Amino acid sequence: MITLGAVYRPQLPPERLRPVVLAAEESGLDSLWLWEDCFLESGIAAASAALAWTERLKVGVGLLPVPLRNVALTAMETATLERMFPGRVTIGVGHGVQDWMGQVGARVSSPLTLLREYTGALRALLAGERVTTSGRYVSLTDVALDWPPAAPVPVYVGGLGPKTLELAAQIGDGTILDSSADLERVRSVRSSREHPVVVYVETGSRDRGHVTELVASMAEAGASSVVLQQPAACEDPEGFVRFVASVAASRPTG
Repeated sequence: MITLGAVYRPQLPPERLRPVVLAAEESGLDSLWLWEDCFLESGIAAASAALAWTERLKVGVGLLPVPLRNVALTAMETATLERMFPGRVTIGVGHGVQDWMGQVGARVSSPLTLLREYTGALRALLAGERVTTSGRYVSLTDVALDWPPAAPVPVYVGGLGPKTLELAAQIGDGTILDSSADLERVRSVRSSREHPVVVYVETGSRDRGHVTELVASMAEAGASSVVLQQPAACEDPEGFVRFVASVAASRPTG
């Protein structure tokens, strides 16, 4: 059955995160998703706090921009979260916004090559492997995590362009689509892979019927998880996550 989550957008200040997380936990929301957008908030730091404040809430970070982060560091952070909060964290990686990557001197000439090398190395490290690789962008010599997860952590890959989505199907444990994806894009992506497809859907509506239909259409198209997001200027994020949880609770289970 399709799962339903909500986004805490990084346009909101970090100090507002805690009441939103607690509202998500108390209302029974399945998952809360965080973004690592330049130059707003750290996805990993926010996820650590959200997981520590809760007992059952699942937390997704999607996406982490790979040009900005050494792959060994991402593996270490992910493994740490998974060992402290088993089964409650999902990590997604992607190209990052290229203009932002340029601002910090991290833009590469072949984002697809970087994403392929990075995702392969990250999955291997999280699987407890000892990795030596010398790629165009990712270079590791005899690297292994001293505290790997007890089981491999799924690594989702996000994207929009056809080449990136084709690559995601090959290298990812799941695919993440942003809110620009329409139903046809979701159908196309789902038809080309067996793994989970997470779709962000922007809605400012609190009309339960409208949102339920929206989620149902995404489910019919093949989404395994729909993550609802408010517009950037949302004023009541706590109320929004409670609303999303109420929609999830009212949906048929069969």
